[in-house]
Amino acid sequence: MTKEPIVSLENINMSIDGNQILKNVSFELEEGKFYTMLGPSGSGKTTILRVIAGFSNPTSGRILFNGKKINNLPPNKRKINTIFQDYALFPNLNVFDNIAFGLKLQRKNKSEIEERVNQMLKLVQLKGLAEREIDELSGGQKQRVSIARSLVLNPKMLLLDEPLSALDAKLRKDMQYELRELQQRLGITFLFITHDQEEALAMSDFIFVINDGEILQSGTPVDIYDEPINHFVANFIGESNIVSGTMVKDFVVNFVGKDFDCADAGMRPNEPVEVVLRPEDLDITDVDDGKLTVQVDTQIFRGDFYEIIAYDEDHNEWQIQSTNPTKDGATVGINFDPEDIHVMRYGEKEQDFDARLETYED
Repeated sequence: MTKEPIVSLENINMSIDGNQILKNVSFELEEGKFYTMLGPSGSGKTTILRVIAGFSNPTSGRILFNGKKINNLPPNKRKINTIFQDYALFPNLNVFDNIAFGLKLQRKNKSEIEERVNQMLKLVQLKGLAEREIDELSGGQKQRVSIARSLVLNPKMLLLDEPLSALDAKLRKDMQYELRELQQRLGITFLFITHDQEEALAMSDFIFVINDGEILQSGTPVDIYDEPINHFVANFIGESNIVSGTMVKDFVVNFVGKDFDCADAGMRPNEPVEVVLRPEDLDITDVDDGKLTVQVDTQIFRGDFYEIIAYDEDHNEWQIQSTNPTKDGATVGINFDPEDIHVMRYGEKEQDFDARLETYED
């Protein structure tokens, strides 16, 4: 049974100095899920966060919280808290007082403040650091203080604006696990903003891919990765081999001059399309056993696989991920299954894409 949305955006448009930043953005967020808004810098993802938080007003459209319009509700009246990229901690206050700041503004009594702050310190694994000064903390500890300060106010929803971007790679990965575990334990709605596709795939229940102020595709991490809707999504999320092709008929596509069985349907006969094959889905084999023949150009050891770059006779570049090395200059075959081929229509919108999938999946 589908839950009622905690937040809904309906046809949100926003323009600044004549430039349209958001273009007819609509989506719903259910309570208790981890959502990610994924896109490059300048795509509009942080603007959406600011609209939900109340820091920016849309030019048109409605923002609903639990079914009630909140367009004109100030940020401090919304049951939504925000964690910023720079943490926005008070350097003149210690850890305890930073976390307690919002409770003091609400004029909570001393015993309640102490109890709730201590609960948060335990929750974010900062017990024993209540008196520590902010400038004495590591980046990860500052991140935890920022999270605790937001959660202590019992928000219904938490907005996180690229909060891990300042951390080193190992700590960033550790904090991904911690944030995901924390969200699941608390059961509140998270909306996480990032440009890092690996971060989005690892942490999210549901992803919105945004570019140029438009939501291009939304779905689970598996859906987004396995069934990208267009060139941008396929290229932005994960590594992709993308070539031009023709949809001969349902479940048959032509590319690099050959017909291949595939798992896609619902397009016009002989319609021009783009074809995606993920590098990890390509297997190197003998030339006689391969569906394609390529010549190896370069290869790089990535730790758990070799990244191999090869070219076919039409000079299409093919990236292959293999656990076994090959030889530079070698001519090899490439194998793949029909399910590994993903066919994308030019200019297809998400609504049409979803409807087409339903027609042949049924």
